[in-house]
Amino acid sequence: MRSYSIAAIPADGIGTEVIGAGLTVLEALQERAGEFRLEVEHFPWGSGYYRKTGRMMDPDGLERLKRFDAIFFGAVGDPEIPDDVTLWGLRLAICQGFDQYANVRPVRLLPGIKGPLRDARPEDVDFIIVRENSEGEYSGNGGRTHRGLPEEVATETSIFTRAGVTRIMRFAFELAMTRPRKRLTVVTKSNAQKHGMVFWDEIAAEVARDFPGVAMDKILVDAMTTRMVLKPSSLDVVVATNLHADILSDLGAAIAGSLGIAPTANIDPQRRFPSMFEPIHGSAFDIVGKGIANPIATFWTAVMMLEHLGEGAAAARLMRAIEQVTAAGAPLTPDLGGRGTTREVTDAVCNAIRASNA
Repeated sequence: MRSYSIAAIPADGIGTEVIGAGLTVLEALQERAGEFRLEVEHFPWGSGYYRKTGRMMDPDGLERLKRFDAIFFGAVGDPEIPDDVTLWGLRLAICQGFDQYANVRPVRLLPGIKGPLRDARPEDVDFIIVRENSEGEYSGNGGRTHRGLPEEVATETSIFTRAGVTRIMRFAFELAMTRPRKRLTVVTKSNAQKHGMVFWDEIAAEVARDFPGVAMDKILVDAMTTRMVLKPSSLDVVVATNLHADILSDLGAAIAGSLGIAPTANIDPQRRFPSMFEPIHGSAFDIVGKGIANPIATFWTAVMMLEHLGEGAAAARLMRAIEQVTAAGAPLTPDLGGRGTTREVTDAVCNAIRASNA
């Protein structure tokens, strides 16, 4: 039997609830498939750990995580701890430490989900956002001087390297080649940012020459927001910088019905290090402990993790189970207009897995 080692890091807020639900569904899937096994080790890192130790993770955390095949991550953030401490102390430490430079965020209107776009059908909202995940606006390059004085200065410098931009462009083009429509939209802001973003555009054009089978177009990030709302069916694969894709993917999740259904994969395409899989909804402290956190994003994230591990059949079975539950219209959690609980949605997906014939 094939075996994979998984590091589970629920971290903060509803992360502990949805990762638990995700592991329950994965257990049901393993029993149904009977072909593979996930060996899961839990790590207590996060804001609670920070309160006890002054650290978001252990000093040797990255070294300990290297031996795993994948990381199953919940959410990070705590209203009582500065966001730069929580994010840089855990999630970004892993993403940058393991050079998970490709952040992949599918946007799809699942069966039975009513999105906010009046006339949108499931086939109209089906695209993937590829986010450059290692540099750009989130490079952490900058500083502050003259703190507390009238002339205090804070700088935040975006970093664009030829290596970094080239590899994310190639990843996006290669992904577009696997899609039936073979289209790639490059998001930019080169009309106003004449150095980094012009560089981004130039490299996109260079890489495009190696992929004549992909139809590429370019759009400014502000125009992209309106296109996503008014013409989502025109999109297939979208590539954008760290900041731009971060914002656009939240809009994409809203178009698809809720942040509660949106998955993410932080991938090292060269597989030198483990990749990390997480829902994008954040820690959502306002609903912690209420039992209504939507676990669908975590289940879909598990689909992406299984695909990365090479378990395509199990990934497809889990995705069908998710779609069967959403198509039924119940149980759904309140963010999707339902009255279901995390447990009820989890049980429904587990039952759909057990009942599947394929």
